[in-house]
Amino acid sequence: MSTHERRGLWSAGIVAIALLTGLPVLVIVGFVLVPAGDVWQHLVDTVLADYVLNTLLLMLGVAVGTLVGGVGTAWLTSMCRFPGRGLFEWALILPMAMPAYIIAYTYTGMLDFAGPVQSTLRDWTGWGFGDYWFPEIRSLEGAATMLALVLYPYVYLLGRAAFLSQSICVLDVSRTLGNGPWRTFFSVALPLARPAIVAGLTLALMETLADYGTVQYFGVQTFTTGIFRTWFGLNNAAAAAQLSAMLLGFVLVLIALERISRSQARYHDTSRRHQSIRRYHLTGWRAFAAIVFCAAPLMLGFLIPAGQLATWALTIARGAYDAAFWGLVRNSLELASIAALIALVLALVLGYGKRLHPTRTVTAAVKVAGLGYAIPGTVIAIGVIIPFAWFDNTLDAWMRRTFDVSTGLLLSGTLAALIFAYLTRFLAVSLQTVEAGLGRIRPSMDEAGRAMGYRPGQVLRRIHIPMLRGSLLTAVLLVFVDVLKELPATLILRPFNFNTLAVRAYELASDERLADTAPAALTIVLAGLVPVILLSRSITKSRNADTA
Repeated sequence: MSTHERRGLWSAGIVAIALLTGLPVLVIVGFVLVPAGDVWQHLVDTVLADYVLNTLLLMLGVAVGTLVGGVGTAWLTSMCRFPGRGLFEWALILPMAMPAYIIAYTYTGMLDFAGPVQSTLRDWTGWGFGDYWFPEIRSLEGAATMLALVLYPYVYLLGRAAFLSQSICVLDVSRTLGNGPWRTFFSVALPLARPAIVAGLTLALMETLADYGTVQYFGVQTFTTGIFRTWFGLNNAAAAAQLSAMLLGFVLVLIALERISRSQARYHDTSRRHQSIRRYHLTGWRAFAAIVFCAAPLMLGFLIPAGQLATWALTIARGAYDAAFWGLVRNSLELASIAALIALVLALVLGYGKRLHPTRTVTAAVKVAGLGYAIPGTVIAIGVIIPFAWFDNTLDAWMRRTFDVSTGLLLSGTLAALIFAYLTRFLAVSLQTVEAGLGRIRPSMDEAGRAMGYRPGQVLRRIHIPMLRGSLLTAVLLVFVDVLKELPATLILRPFNFNTLAVRAYELASDERLADTAPAALTIVLAGLVPVILLSRSITKSRNADTA
Protein backbone atom coordinates (compact mmCIF):
# COMPACT_ATOMS: atom_id res chain seq x y z
CA MET A 1 0.00 0.00 0.00
CA SER A 2 1.39 3.39 -1.00
CA THR A 3 1.89 6.32 1.39
CA HIS A 4 -0.96 8.21 -0.30
CA GLU A 5 -3.32 5.26 0.17
CA ARG A 6 -2.35 4.93 3.84
CA ARG A 7 -3.07 8.62 4.40
CA GLY A 8 -6.43 8.20 2.75
CA LEU A 9 -7.21 5.23 4.96
CA TRP A 10 -6.37 7.16 8.17
CA SER A 11 -8.42 10.16 7.03
CA ALA A 12 -11.40 7.98 6.08
CA GLY A 13 -11.26 6.24 9.45
CA ILE A 14 -11.20 9.54 11.32
CA VAL A 15 -14.12 10.97 9.34
CA ALA A 16 -16.11 7.75 9.89
CA ILE A 17 -15.52 7.89 13.67
CA ALA A 18 -16.50 11.57 13.75
CA LEU A 19 -19.72 10.93 11.80
CA LEU A 20 -20.62 7.98 14.02
CA THR A 21 -20.01 9.75 17.33
CA GLY A 22 -21.68 12.90 16.03
CA LEU A 23 -24.79 10.98 14.92
CA PRO A 24 -26.85 11.66 18.10
CA VAL A 25 -26.31 15.41 17.81
CA LEU A 26 -27.12 15.39 14.08
CA VAL A 27 -30.33 13.48 14.81
CA ILE A 28 -31.42 16.02 17.43
CA VAL A 29 -30.70 18.93 15.09
CA GLY A 30 -32.55 17.14 12.28
CA PHE A 31 -35.70 16.90 14.41
CA VAL A 32 -35.98 20.65 14.93
CA LEU A 33 -38.44 21.11 12.08
CA VAL A 34 -40.26 17.77 12.42
CA PRO A 35 -43.92 18.34 13.46
CA ALA A 36 -44.57 17.12 17.01
CA GLY A 37 -48.36 17.46 16.79
CA ASP A 38 -50.47 18.54 19.72
CA VAL A 39 -47.85 17.51 22.27
CA TRP A 40 -45.54 20.38 21.39
CA GLN A 41 -48.42 22.86 21.59
CA HIS A 42 -49.37 21.33 24.94
CA LEU A 43 -45.82 21.85 26.20
CA VAL A 44 -45.80 25.45 24.97
CA ASP A 45 -49.13 26.19 26.66
CA THR A 46 -48.31 24.55 29.99
CA VAL A 47 -44.70 23.95 31.03
CA LEU A 48 -42.24 25.29 28.46
CA ALA A 49 -42.08 28.74 30.12
CA ASP A 50 -41.34 27.05 33.47
CA TYR A 51 -38.57 24.98 31.86
CA VAL A 52 -36.93 28.10 30.43
CA LEU A 53 -37.36 30.22 33.57
CA ASN A 54 -36.23 27.52 36.02
CA THR A 55 -33.23 26.62 33.87
CA LEU A 56 -32.15 30.27 33.68
CA LEU A 57 -32.67 30.83 37.42
CA LEU A 58 -30.75 27.64 38.21
CA MET A 59 -27.87 28.80 36.03
CA LEU A 60 -27.93 32.23 37.68
CA GLY A 61 -27.81 30.71 41.18
CA VAL A 62 -24.98 28.36 40.26
CA ALA A 63 -23.08 31.21 38.56
CA VAL A 64 -23.23 33.37 41.69
CA GLY A 65 -22.26 30.49 43.99
CA THR A 66 -19.36 29.22 41.88
CA LEU A 67 -17.99 32.72 41.25
CA VAL A 68 -18.04 33.73 44.91
CA GLY A 69 -16.66 30.40 46.13
CA GLY A 70 -14.24 29.74 43.26
CA VAL A 71 -12.74 33.19 42.76
CA GLY A 72 -12.57 33.99 46.48
CA THR A 73 -10.76 30.79 47.44
CA ALA A 74 -8.49 31.01 44.37
CA TRP A 75 -7.39 34.54 45.34
CA LEU A 76 -6.85 33.70 49.01
CA THR A 77 -4.76 30.56 48.37
CA SER A 78 -2.75 32.26 45.59
CA MET A 79 -2.05 35.69 47.00
CA CYS A 80 -2.37 35.44 50.78
CA ARG A 81 -0.50 33.69 53.56
CA PHE A 82 -2.52 32.31 56.46
CA PRO A 83 -2.58 29.12 58.58
CA GLY A 84 -3.76 26.10 56.59
CA ARG A 85 -3.22 27.66 53.14
CA GLY A 86 -1.10 24.70 51.97
CA LEU A 87 -3.85 22.26 52.93
CA PHE A 88 -6.60 24.28 51.27
CA GLU A 89 -4.58 24.54 48.01
CA TRP A 90 -5.29 20.91 47.10
CA ALA A 91 -8.22 20.06 49.39
CA LEU A 92 -10.50 22.66 47.79
CA ILE A 93 -10.78 20.50 44.65
CA LEU A 94 -12.12 17.47 46.60
CA PRO A 95 -15.82 18.40 46.01
CA MET A 96 -15.22 17.53 42.33
CA ALA A 97 -15.37 13.88 43.42
CA MET A 98 -18.93 14.30 44.73
CA PRO A 99 -21.66 13.93 42.02
CA ALA A 100 -24.35 16.57 42.43
CA TYR A 101 -27.19 14.07 42.76
CA ILE A 102 -25.43 12.25 45.60
CA ILE A 103 -24.81 15.43 47.60
CA ALA A 104 -28.49 16.28 47.03
CA TYR A 105 -29.64 12.96 48.52
CA THR A 106 -27.26 13.34 51.45
CA TYR A 107 -28.32 16.88 52.41
CA THR A 108 -31.97 15.97 52.00
CA GLY A 109 -31.49 13.15 54.51
CA MET A 110 -29.82 15.56 56.94
CA LEU A 111 -32.01 18.67 56.50
CA ASP A 112 -35.52 17.26 55.90
CA PHE A 113 -38.15 17.57 58.66
CA ALA A 114 -37.34 14.06 59.96
CA GLY A 115 -33.57 14.49 59.53
CA PRO A 116 -31.06 14.82 62.38
CA VAL A 117 -30.69 18.62 62.09
CA GLN A 118 -34.35 19.53 62.49
CA SER A 119 -34.95 16.71 64.98
CA THR A 120 -32.12 18.02 67.18
CA LEU A 121 -33.47 21.57 66.84
CA ARG A 122 -36.92 20.47 68.01
CA ASP A 123 -35.42 18.48 70.90
CA TRP A 124 -33.47 21.54 72.09
CA THR A 125 -36.28 24.05 71.75
CA GLY A 126 -39.42 21.98 72.25
CA TRP A 127 -40.88 23.37 69.02
CA GLY A 128 -43.34 21.33 67.00
CA PHE A 129 -44.39 21.21 63.36
CA GLY A 130 -45.16 24.72 62.05
CA ASP A 131 -43.63 26.52 65.05
CA TYR A 132 -40.47 27.55 63.23
CA TRP A 133 -39.10 28.36 59.76
CA PHE A 134 -36.41 26.22 58.18
CA PRO A 135 -35.00 26.58 54.65
CA GLU A 136 -36.59 24.09 52.22
CA ILE A 137 -33.85 21.95 50.71
CA ARG A 138 -36.13 20.54 47.96
CA SER A 139 -36.38 23.78 46.00
CA LEU A 140 -34.79 25.65 43.14
CA GLU A 141 -32.54 27.46 45.61
CA GLY A 142 -31.58 24.12 47.18
CA ALA A 143 -30.71 22.62 43.77
CA ALA A 144 -28.59 25.68 42.88
CA THR A 145 -26.77 25.40 46.22
CA MET A 146 -26.06 21.69 45.77
CA LEU A 147 -24.71 22.24 42.26
CA ALA A 148 -22.61 25.24 43.28
CA LEU A 149 -21.02 23.26 46.14
CA VAL A 150 -19.63 20.62 43.76
CA LEU A 151 -18.99 22.80 40.69
CA TYR A 152 -17.08 25.76 42.18
CA PRO A 153 -13.72 23.84 41.77
CA TYR A 154 -13.93 24.50 37.99
CA VAL A 155 -13.69 28.25 38.67
CA TYR A 156 -11.22 27.71 41.52
CA LEU A 157 -8.76 25.70 39.43
CA LEU A 158 -8.73 27.97 36.40
CA GLY A 159 -8.87 31.17 38.47
CA ARG A 160 -5.99 30.05 40.69
CA ALA A 161 -3.87 29.11 37.65
CA ALA A 162 -4.57 32.56 36.18
CA PHE A 163 -3.67 34.40 39.41
CA LEU A 164 -0.42 32.42 39.78
CA SER A 165 0.62 33.07 36.18
CA GLN A 166 0.22 36.84 36.42
CA SER A 167 3.46 38.76 36.34
CA ILE A 168 4.69 39.86 39.74
CA CYS A 169 5.66 43.18 38.11
CA VAL A 170 2.03 44.00 37.35
CA LEU A 171 1.02 43.41 40.95
CA ASP A 172 4.09 45.31 42.22
CA VAL A 173 3.14 48.33 40.11
CA SER A 174 -0.30 48.29 41.64
CA ARG A 175 1.19 48.12 45.12
CA THR A 176 3.71 50.92 44.51
CA LEU A 177 0.81 53.11 43.36
CA GLY A 178 -0.60 52.73 46.86
CA ASN A 179 -3.33 50.20 46.08
CA GLY A 180 -4.25 47.84 48.89
CA PRO A 181 -5.17 44.16 48.49
CA TRP A 182 -8.83 44.82 47.68
CA ARG A 183 -8.11 47.52 45.08
CA THR A 184 -5.33 45.42 43.51
CA PHE A 185 -7.73 42.47 43.33
CA PHE A 186 -10.62 44.34 41.69
CA SER A 187 -8.66 46.70 39.43
CA VAL A 188 -5.72 44.53 38.30
CA ALA A 189 -5.82 40.82 39.16
CA LEU A 190 -9.51 40.12 38.48
CA PRO A 191 -9.60 41.75 35.00
CA LEU A 192 -6.41 39.89 34.04
CA ALA A 193 -7.88 36.56 35.18
CA ARG A 194 -11.28 37.17 33.60
CA PRO A 195 -10.90 34.85 30.55
CA ALA A 196 -9.87 31.92 32.74
CA ILE A 197 -12.67 32.58 35.21
CA VAL A 198 -15.24 32.77 32.41
CA ALA A 199 -13.94 29.46 31.03
CA GLY A 200 -14.35 27.81 34.44
CA LEU A 201 -17.82 29.33 34.85
CA THR A 202 -18.83 28.02 31.41
CA LEU A 203 -17.83 24.49 32.38
CA ALA A 204 -19.81 24.74 35.62
CA LEU A 205 -22.90 26.01 33.78
CA MET A 206 -22.68 23.25 31.17
CA GLU A 207 -22.61 20.70 34.00
CA THR A 208 -25.65 22.49 35.44
CA LEU A 209 -27.53 22.14 32.17
CA ALA A 210 -26.59 18.44 32.01
CA ASP A 211 -27.77 17.67 35.56
CA TYR A 212 -30.80 15.41 35.89
CA GLY A 213 -30.58 13.63 39.25
CA THR A 214 -30.59 16.75 41.44
CA VAL A 215 -33.38 18.70 39.75
CA GLN A 216 -35.56 15.63 39.34
CA TYR A 217 -35.19 14.68 42.99
CA PHE A 218 -35.93 18.23 44.15
CA GLY A 219 -38.94 18.49 41.84
CA VAL A 220 -37.55 21.43 39.85
CA GLN A 221 -38.90 21.52 36.30
CA THR A 222 -36.01 22.13 33.90
CA PHE A 223 -35.22 21.02 30.37
CA THR A 224 -33.63 17.73 31.46
CA THR A 225 -36.67 16.67 33.52
CA GLY A 226 -38.95 17.89 30.72
CA ILE A 227 -37.16 15.77 28.11
CA PHE A 228 -37.42 12.71 30.31
CA ARG A 229 -41.10 13.31 31.01
CA THR A 230 -41.94 13.98 27.35
CA TRP A 231 -40.20 10.82 26.21
CA PHE A 232 -41.53 8.40 28.83
CA GLY A 233 -44.72 10.17 29.95
CA LEU A 234 -46.06 11.52 26.65
CA ASN A 235 -44.22 9.00 24.43
CA ASN A 236 -43.46 11.62 21.79
CA ALA A 237 -40.02 11.34 20.23
CA ALA A 238 -40.29 14.51 18.12
CA ALA A 239 -41.27 16.72 21.07
CA ALA A 240 -38.53 15.21 23.27
CA ALA A 241 -36.00 15.80 20.49
CA GLN A 242 -37.14 19.41 20.07
CA LEU A 243 -36.78 20.03 23.81
CA SER A 244 -33.31 18.48 23.51
CA ALA A 245 -32.55 20.86 20.64
CA MET A 246 -33.54 23.81 22.84
CA LEU A 247 -31.26 22.54 25.60
CA LEU A 248 -28.53 22.12 23.00
CA GLY A 249 -29.11 25.77 22.07
CA PHE A 250 -28.36 26.78 25.68
CA VAL A 251 -25.07 24.84 25.53
CA LEU A 252 -24.09 26.42 22.20
CA VAL A 253 -24.86 29.91 23.53
CA LEU A 254 -22.60 29.23 26.53
CA ILE A 255 -19.78 28.01 24.27
CA ALA A 256 -20.20 31.07 22.02
CA LEU A 257 -20.15 33.46 24.99
CA GLU A 258 -17.00 31.82 26.33
CA ARG A 259 -15.31 32.13 22.91
CA ILE A 260 -16.41 35.76 22.53
CA SER A 261 -15.18 36.60 26.02
CA ARG A 262 -11.82 34.98 25.32
CA SER A 263 -11.36 36.55 21.91
CA GLN A 264 -12.17 40.06 23.11
CA ALA A 265 -9.74 39.88 26.03
CA ARG A 266 -6.60 41.77 25.17
CA TYR A 267 -4.52 42.01 28.33
CA HIS A 268 -0.83 42.26 27.50
CA ASP A 269 1.93 41.68 29.98
CA THR A 270 4.98 43.69 28.90
CA SER A 271 7.27 42.00 31.39
CA ARG A 272 8.68 38.51 31.33
CA ARG A 273 9.86 38.71 34.91
CA HIS A 274 8.17 35.97 36.88
CA GLN A 275 9.18 35.08 40.42
CA SER A 276 7.64 33.84 43.63
CA ILE A 277 4.73 36.01 44.65
CA ARG A 278 5.09 38.05 47.81
CA ARG A 279 1.85 37.05 49.46
CA TYR A 280 -0.15 39.26 51.76
CA HIS A 281 0.44 38.06 55.31
CA LEU A 282 -2.92 37.78 57.05
CA THR A 283 -3.05 37.84 60.84
CA GLY A 284 -5.70 38.13 63.52
CA TRP A 285 -9.31 38.30 62.38
CA ARG A 286 -8.28 38.53 58.73
CA ALA A 287 -6.50 35.15 58.96
CA PHE A 288 -9.51 33.69 60.79
CA ALA A 289 -11.89 35.03 58.12
CA ALA A 290 -9.71 33.54 55.35
CA ILE A 291 -9.71 30.13 57.07
CA VAL A 292 -13.50 30.19 57.48
CA PHE A 293 -14.02 31.30 53.85
CA CYS A 294 -11.83 28.45 52.50
CA ALA A 295 -13.09 25.84 54.96
CA ALA A 296 -16.81 26.49 54.27
CA PRO A 297 -17.00 25.11 50.67
CA LEU A 298 -14.69 22.21 51.58
CA MET A 299 -16.80 21.26 54.59
CA LEU A 300 -20.16 21.72 52.86
CA GLY A 301 -19.12 20.29 49.48
CA PHE A 302 -17.19 17.21 50.62
CA LEU A 303 -16.42 16.54 54.28
CA ILE A 304 -19.97 16.76 55.71
CA PRO A 305 -21.73 14.75 52.94
CA ALA A 306 -18.89 12.19 52.79
CA GLY A 307 -19.05 11.83 56.57
CA GLN A 308 -22.83 11.37 56.46
CA LEU A 309 -22.52 8.73 53.72
CA ALA A 310 -19.87 6.88 55.73
CA THR A 311 -22.10 6.98 58.84
CA TRP A 312 -25.08 5.63 56.90
CA ALA A 313 -22.90 2.95 55.28
CA LEU A 314 -21.69 1.77 58.70
CA THR A 315 -25.21 1.88 60.13
CA ILE A 316 -26.66 -0.39 57.47
CA ALA A 317 -23.48 -2.38 56.86
CA ARG A 318 -25.04 -5.66 57.94
CA GLY A 319 -26.85 -7.10 54.95
CA ALA A 320 -26.14 -4.14 52.65
CA TYR A 321 -23.13 -5.65 50.94
CA ASP A 322 -24.94 -8.69 49.60
CA ALA A 323 -24.73 -10.44 46.25
CA ALA A 324 -27.03 -7.85 44.65
CA PHE A 325 -24.69 -5.01 45.67
CA TRP A 326 -21.62 -6.76 44.30
CA GLY A 327 -23.61 -7.45 41.13
CA LEU A 328 -24.13 -3.70 40.77
CA VAL A 329 -20.42 -3.11 41.34
CA ARG A 330 -19.57 -5.72 38.70
CA ASN A 331 -22.03 -4.24 36.17
CA SER A 332 -20.71 -0.72 36.76
CA LEU A 333 -17.05 -1.73 36.56
CA GLU A 334 -17.53 -3.83 33.42
CA LEU A 335 -19.50 -1.11 31.67
CA ALA A 336 -17.02 1.62 32.63
CA SER A 337 -14.03 -0.54 31.67
CA ILE A 338 -15.39 -1.43 28.22
CA ALA A 339 -16.34 2.17 27.45
CA ALA A 340 -12.99 3.52 28.72
CA LEU A 341 -10.93 1.05 26.65
CA ILE A 342 -12.90 1.66 23.44
CA ALA A 343 -12.68 5.43 24.00
CA LEU A 344 -8.93 5.09 24.43
CA VAL A 345 -8.52 3.19 21.15
CA LEU A 346 -10.67 5.71 19.26
CA ALA A 347 -8.76 8.62 20.86
CA LEU A 348 -5.45 7.07 19.77
CA VAL A 349 -6.71 6.70 16.18
CA LEU A 350 -8.05 10.25 16.11
CA GLY A 351 -5.09 11.87 17.87
CA TYR A 352 -2.41 10.03 15.94
CA GLY A 353 -4.26 10.41 12.64
CA LYS A 354 -4.44 14.16 13.18
CA ARG A 355 -0.71 14.17 13.96
CA LEU A 356 0.02 12.28 10.72
CA HIS A 357 -2.31 14.24 8.44
CA PRO A 358 -3.27 17.62 9.95
CA THR A 359 -5.50 18.58 7.01
CA ARG A 360 -8.59 20.76 7.42
CA THR A 361 -10.90 17.78 6.95
CA VAL A 362 -9.13 15.68 9.56
CA THR A 363 -8.86 18.57 12.05
CA ALA A 364 -12.56 19.39 11.64
CA ALA A 365 -13.53 15.72 12.02
CA VAL A 366 -11.52 15.41 15.26
CA LYS A 367 -13.27 18.51 16.62
CA VAL A 368 -16.68 17.04 15.76
CA ALA A 369 -15.76 13.79 17.52
CA GLY A 370 -14.93 15.78 20.66
CA LEU A 371 -18.15 17.79 20.77
CA GLY A 372 -20.09 15.25 22.82
CA TYR A 373 -18.66 16.26 26.20
CA ALA A 374 -20.53 19.56 25.98
CA ILE A 375 -23.84 17.77 25.34
CA PRO A 376 -25.98 16.67 28.31
CA GLY A 377 -26.42 12.91 28.74
CA THR A 378 -30.20 13.23 28.37
CA VAL A 379 -29.83 14.81 24.92
CA ILE A 380 -27.35 12.18 23.78
CA ALA A 381 -29.61 9.39 25.00
CA ILE A 382 -32.54 10.72 22.95
CA GLY A 383 -30.20 11.15 19.97
CA VAL A 384 -29.17 7.48 20.29
CA ILE A 385 -32.65 6.02 20.82
CA ILE A 386 -34.23 7.59 17.73
CA PRO A 387 -31.85 6.22 15.02
CA PHE A 388 -31.42 2.86 16.75
CA ALA A 389 -35.19 2.39 17.06
CA TRP A 390 -35.61 3.40 13.39
CA PHE A 391 -32.96 0.86 12.34
CA ASP A 392 -34.51 -1.93 14.43
CA ASN A 393 -38.05 -1.25 13.19
CA THR A 394 -37.00 -0.90 9.56
CA LEU A 395 -34.97 -4.11 9.61
CA ASP A 396 -37.70 -6.00 11.43
CA ALA A 397 -40.38 -4.85 8.95
CA TRP A 398 -38.21 -5.82 5.98
CA MET A 399 -37.42 -9.26 7.45
CA ARG A 400 -41.10 -9.86 8.16
CA ARG A 401 -42.09 -8.93 4.59
CA THR A 402 -39.29 -10.87 2.94
CA PHE A 403 -38.69 -13.93 5.13
CA ASP A 404 -41.63 -13.82 7.57
CA VAL A 405 -39.10 -13.66 10.41
CA SER A 406 -38.98 -11.09 13.19
CA THR A 407 -35.54 -9.79 14.21
CA GLY A 408 -36.88 -7.91 17.25
CA LEU A 409 -34.76 -5.18 18.81
CA LEU A 410 -31.11 -5.67 17.89
CA LEU A 411 -29.73 -2.33 19.09
CA SER A 412 -32.41 -0.58 21.16
CA GLY A 413 -32.27 -1.35 24.86
CA THR A 414 -28.92 -3.13 24.64
CA LEU A 415 -25.55 -2.52 26.25
CA ALA A 416 -24.25 -1.61 22.78
CA ALA A 417 -26.55 1.43 22.69
CA LEU A 418 -25.49 2.43 26.18
CA ILE A 419 -21.77 2.12 25.43
CA PHE A 420 -22.25 4.05 22.19
CA ALA A 421 -23.84 6.89 24.18
CA TYR A 422 -20.95 6.86 26.64
CA LEU A 423 -18.46 7.07 23.77
CA THR A 424 -20.30 10.01 22.24
CA ARG A 425 -20.39 11.79 25.60
CA PHE A 426 -16.90 11.07 26.95
CA LEU A 427 -14.64 10.51 23.92
CA ALA A 428 -13.49 14.13 24.27
CA VAL A 429 -12.02 13.41 27.72
CA SER A 430 -9.85 10.63 26.36
CA LEU A 431 -9.03 12.52 23.16
CA GLN A 432 -7.79 15.65 24.94
CA THR A 433 -5.55 13.61 27.23
CA VAL A 434 -4.06 11.61 24.35
CA GLU A 435 -3.52 14.74 22.22
CA ALA A 436 -1.78 16.46 25.14
CA GLY A 437 0.52 13.44 25.50
CA LEU A 438 1.26 13.28 21.76
CA GLY A 439 2.05 17.00 21.79
CA ARG A 440 4.92 16.35 24.20
CA ILE A 441 6.59 13.88 21.78
CA ARG A 442 8.91 15.60 19.35
CA PRO A 443 8.24 15.06 15.60
CA SER A 444 11.83 13.84 15.23
CA MET A 445 10.76 10.63 16.98
CA ASP A 446 8.32 9.95 14.13
CA GLU A 447 11.02 10.62 11.57
CA ALA A 448 13.44 8.30 13.39
CA GLY A 449 10.83 5.53 13.32
CA ARG A 450 10.13 6.04 9.64
CA ALA A 451 13.89 5.99 8.93
CA MET A 452 13.99 2.57 10.58
CA GLY A 453 11.40 1.35 8.09
CA TYR A 454 8.36 1.42 10.39
CA ARG A 455 4.93 2.11 8.93
CA PRO A 456 2.73 4.69 10.76
CA GLY A 457 0.92 1.99 12.71
CA GLN A 458 4.23 0.46 13.80
CA VAL A 459 5.55 3.89 14.86
CA LEU A 460 2.45 4.33 17.01
CA ARG A 461 2.71 0.84 18.55
CA ARG A 462 6.48 0.63 19.07
CA ILE A 463 7.43 4.23 19.84
CA HIS A 464 4.49 6.41 20.85
CA ILE A 465 2.42 4.05 23.00
CA PRO A 466 5.35 3.20 25.34
CA MET A 467 6.10 6.92 25.71
CA LEU A 468 2.40 7.72 26.27
CA ARG A 469 1.92 5.20 29.07
CA GLY A 470 1.09 7.84 31.70
CA SER A 471 -1.28 9.78 29.44
CA LEU A 472 -3.06 6.59 28.36
CA LEU A 473 -3.59 5.52 31.96
CA THR A 474 -4.96 8.96 32.82
CA ALA A 475 -7.31 8.88 29.81
CA VAL A 476 -8.67 5.46 30.77
CA LEU A 477 -9.21 6.46 34.40
CA LEU A 478 -10.96 9.74 33.56
CA VAL A 479 -13.46 8.09 31.20
CA PHE A 480 -13.89 5.16 33.61
CA VAL A 481 -14.94 7.45 36.47
CA ASP A 482 -17.14 9.63 34.27
CA VAL A 483 -19.03 6.55 33.05
CA LEU A 484 -19.34 5.29 36.63
CA LYS A 485 -21.06 8.56 37.65
CA GLU A 486 -23.23 9.09 34.56
CA LEU A 487 -26.92 8.94 35.49
CA PRO A 488 -29.35 10.28 32.82
CA ALA A 489 -27.97 8.38 29.81
CA THR A 490 -27.73 5.16 31.85
CA LEU A 491 -31.24 5.63 33.20
CA ILE A 492 -32.74 6.05 29.72
CA LEU A 493 -30.69 3.54 27.72
CA ARG A 494 -29.91 0.65 30.12
CA PRO A 495 -31.27 -2.77 29.16
CA PHE A 496 -34.24 -4.19 31.04
CA ASN A 497 -33.23 -5.68 34.42
CA PHE A 498 -29.73 -4.18 34.14
CA ASN A 499 -28.65 -1.83 36.90
CA THR A 500 -25.60 0.18 37.93
CA LEU A 501 -24.48 1.88 41.13
CA ALA A 502 -25.60 5.32 39.92
CA VAL A 503 -29.06 4.13 38.89
CA ARG A 504 -29.51 2.10 42.09
CA ALA A 505 -28.64 5.14 44.23
CA TYR A 506 -31.18 7.17 42.23
CA GLU A 507 -33.89 4.51 42.63
CA LEU A 508 -33.37 4.21 46.39
CA ALA A 509 -33.39 7.98 46.83
CA SER A 510 -36.61 8.21 44.79
CA ASP A 511 -38.16 5.72 47.25
CA GLU A 512 -36.94 7.94 50.14
CA ARG A 513 -34.58 5.18 51.32
CA LEU A 514 -31.78 7.72 51.67
CA ALA A 515 -29.61 5.76 54.12
CA ASP A 516 -29.75 2.74 51.81
CA THR A 517 -28.15 4.80 49.02
CA ALA A 518 -24.93 5.08 51.06
CA PRO A 519 -23.03 1.95 49.86
CA ALA A 520 -23.59 2.72 46.17
CA ALA A 521 -23.07 6.48 46.59
CA LEU A 522 -19.93 6.08 48.69
CA THR A 523 -18.45 3.68 46.11
CA ILE A 524 -19.02 6.26 43.36
CA VAL A 525 -17.49 9.04 45.48
CA LEU A 526 -14.42 6.95 46.32
CA ALA A 527 -13.95 6.15 42.62
CA GLY A 528 -14.33 9.87 41.85
CA LEU A 529 -11.40 10.65 44.13
CA VAL A 530 -9.04 8.94 41.65
CA PRO A 531 -9.14 11.66 38.96
CA VAL A 532 -9.09 14.36 41.66
CA ILE A 533 -5.86 12.93 43.08
CA LEU A 534 -4.43 12.64 39.55
CA LEU A 535 -5.38 16.25 38.88
CA SER A 536 -3.81 17.43 42.14
CA ARG A 537 -0.57 15.54 41.38
CA SER A 538 -0.49 16.95 37.86
CA ILE A 539 -0.85 20.52 39.17
CA THR A 540 1.89 19.95 41.75
CA LYS A 541 4.24 18.51 39.09
CA SER A 542 3.63 21.38 36.68
CA ARG A 543 4.22 23.91 39.46
CA ASN A 544 7.47 22.20 40.46
CA ALA A 545 8.56 22.18 36.82
CA ASP A 546 7.82 25.89 36.50
CA THR A 547 9.86 26.78 39.56
CA ALA A 548 12.76 24.45 38.75
